Amino acid sequence: MHKVDIDLVEMTLDVMKYAINRITKTTPELGKPKKEEELKRLVGETITPDGIGGEKAFQLFKDVLIKATVPIDHPRHLAFVPASPTRASVMFDLVTSASNIHGAYWMEGAGGIFCENEAMKWLVSLTGLPEKAFGVFTSGGTAANLSAMVTAREYWRKNKEGSSGKGLVITSSGAHSSIKAMAKVIDVDVVLIETEDRMTGNHLQQKIDFLNQDQRKRLFAVIATGGTTNAGIIDDLDGIGEICQKQKLWFHVDAAYGGGALAADSVRHLFKGIEQADSITIDPHKWLFSPYDCGAVIYRNPQLAKEAHSQEGSYLDIFNDEDAEGFNPSDYQIQLTRRVRGLPLWFSLAMYGTDKYKWAIERGIELANLAADIIGEYPNLELVRPPSLSCILYRRKGWGPEDYKKWTYKNLSEGFALVTPTKYTVNGIYETVARFCFINPDTTLEDITAILDTMK
Repeated sequence: MHKVDIDLVEMTLDVMKYAINRITKTTPELGKPKKEEELKRLVGETITPDGIGGEKAFQLFKDVLIKATVPIDHPRHLAFVPASPTRASVMFDLVTSASNIHGAYWMEGAGGIFCENEAMKWLVSLTGLPEKAFGVFTSGGTAANLSAMVTAREYWRKNKEGSSGKGLVITSSGAHSSIKAMAKVIDVDVVLIETEDRMTGNHLQQKIDFLNQDQRKRLFAVIATGGTTNAGIIDDLDGIGEICQKQKLWFHVDAAYGGGALAADSVRHLFKGIEQADSITIDPHKWLFSPYDCGAVIYRNPQLAKEAHSQEGSYLDIFNDEDAEGFNPSDYQIQLTRRVRGLPLWFSLAMYGTDKYKWAIERGIELANLAADIIGEYPNLELVRPPSLSCILYRRKGWGPEDYKKWTYKNLSEGFALVTPTKYTVNGIYETVARFCFINPDTTLEDITAILDTMK
C-alpha cells in the first residue's frame, strides 16, 4: 500500500472517531466566535503549495476552529431558529456525502431520489394538499420561497392578460427577511401589511381594496406565514386562502420554521387553510431534526413548477428522453446541481418512525409553555405575548437595548448560552425584548431557569 493510502486510512479513522464522539455527545461545548485576525494568528497559513498535511489540518480544526463556532444543537442555544438534528440524520449525512450522489436527475441518482421522495410523501401528507401535490428538497427556506415565487410569476405571466410587466406580491411585515430578498432577485414589488401579529383575511382584503389600478393589475401572489420566525405566529391561512381563490391569486405559505408543527396534534388546527395553498415552504433542518442544509418546497400542481424551472441544453436532452423515466428534482426548483439533501431525513424517519418525531415537536411546544410559567415566577420579568408554537417573547423590566446586548455577549463569552434579543411592539412601542425558540428536546427546565437567573 502506498504511503498516501496508509495516511488516508489513518485520517479516515481519526475523522470517524471525531464524528462518533460528536454524534454521541448530548452537551457539546458552546464555542465562542473569534476575530479573523486571532484565528489567523492561531492557525497560520493552511493553504500552501505543498500542503500542511491532513493530520495537522484536522488537529487545527479540532483544537482551534471548531471551538470558534457555536453548535446549533446545544440545549442552551435558544436564539434565532436553532436546530437539533437526530443522531441518525447526522450519521447518515456522512453516508450521503461519502456516496456522492448527484441528485438532479433520476438517471444518475434514482436510489437516492427514491428515498427523498419517500420522505417528501410524508411531508406532503401533513399539509392536507390533494394527492397530486408534491415537492423537492432545497438548500433552505430562501431557495424554497424563491422557487415557489418563480413558479407563481411564470404562471401569472402565461395566464393573465397584460401580465408581462413587473409583478407585485403582498405579505406582512412579520414575514421572513427572505421574502424581500426573493423579491429583489425576481424583480417584483412587495406591498406590506403592517402587522407583526396575525395577518388576517380582513387585513388582506383591505390592502387589496387600497391598491391602485396599476398595482392591482400587477398583483399575482400573496405570501402568508405559518409560524413567524420572530414570535411563532401563524397567519389566518383559512381566510387568506379563501380570498386568494376568489381573486385568482397564487397563495404561498412560508412555513419554513413552523411547518414541522403540522405533525403536532396539539397545534395542527392552527394551520387550518394551509390545504388551500398553491405552494408551501418547510425547512426540515429547523423543526424536523435534519442537518443543514435541508429545506423543501411543495406544490399543489407540480407541473406548473416543471414548466417554470426545467432547464434546456443539448447535454441535458438525454435526461428527458422517453426511456429515462423517473422524477427529476432539478425540474422543480432553481438548482440544477444538487446533493440528495433529503436522504438524512429519510433515514431518520425510517429509523425512529413518525411518532417519535411528533413527540419531539410536541416537546418544543411544551417547553415554551413551561418557560412562560417559569417567567411568571420572576418579579423582574414579564411575558410580552403568550407563547406561540415553540417561541416565547419576554422582557426584563428596566432594561434597554444595551443591557440585552451585554447580557447576550456575557453568556456567550462564558460558554454558557446563546440567547439573543429581538424587537417587538409592546404597548404600541417598538421595544427590544428577549426571545426563546425551543427546538431541542434535550433542553431542560434547569437550562431555562439557569438562563433566566442571569437576568436578575
